[in-house]
Amino acid sequence: MELSFIQIGLILIVTMIAAVDQYNFLESLYRPIVIGPIVGAIMGDLQTGLIVGGSYELMMIGAMPVGGAQPPNAVIGGIMATVFAVQSGLDVAAALPLAIPFALLGQYAVTLLFTVMSPLMGLCDKAAEDANPAGIDKVNYMAMGILAVLFALIVLAGLLSGQAIGETLTKVLPAQVWAGLTAAGKMMPALGFAMLLKVMLSKEYAIFMVLGFVLVAYGKLPLLAIAMVGIAAAVYDFHVSMKTKNNTGGGMTDGI
Repeated sequence: MELSFIQIGLILIVTMIAAVDQYNFLESLYRPIVIGPIVGAIMGDLQTGLIVGGSYELMMIGAMPVGGAQPPNAVIGGIMATVFAVQSGLDVAAALPLAIPFALLGQYAVTLLFTVMSPLMGLCDKAAEDANPAGIDKVNYMAMGILAVLFALIVLAGLLSGQAIGETLTKVLPAQVWAGLTAAGKMMPALGFAMLLKVMLSKEYAIFMVLGFVLVAYGKLPLLAIAMVGIAAAVYDFHVSMKTKNNTGGGMTDGI
């Protein structure tokens, strides 16, 4: 599938908006579950974009930046996974691992930006001392612009070489490699949830994780049904907690 100049331009615009949104704006537009369908629609395959975006979102759900430690970039990874899946006709699970190198380039770009901008924070301090908010704005806008351009260049390189890479890999790599990539792609969403649970899981609510596993593994229920069970359990627990809170204390707020 050959991309037109208009399609490439639109994808680059979406990339630049998502790059800035990652640290500014709503800080939600950049997520793969949002960007994937948009890129898929631009390329003429909304359904694949939605599937890839949702899959990549699950994969990255537990990968959050902590301080200067940056995970593989979700913006570029989600965009390139969609491009590989649509442009090269790859299976969604196989397209996810192929996008990781581009996501790593995005990670390096963010780290480079942070490194360059760190000594420039003195300009913001000087502008604050001089009561010059415009000076602070200029530094922030400069950082946004640099990040948007870096992301656009990485995605542009992927768009121009993506078709050739996909066709070459399809012809050169044996079927066993694609089977391995597909298996790895299917494991990545589970890895994302595992990373998230490592931070959020508490002993008090571990029973609900066990319940969900039993319903999926042995009950063979679809994910939507599992989600509805989870919502029902959360609502019930909320009402029980509020009732317990309101019925204790005998009118005393702190027990004193």
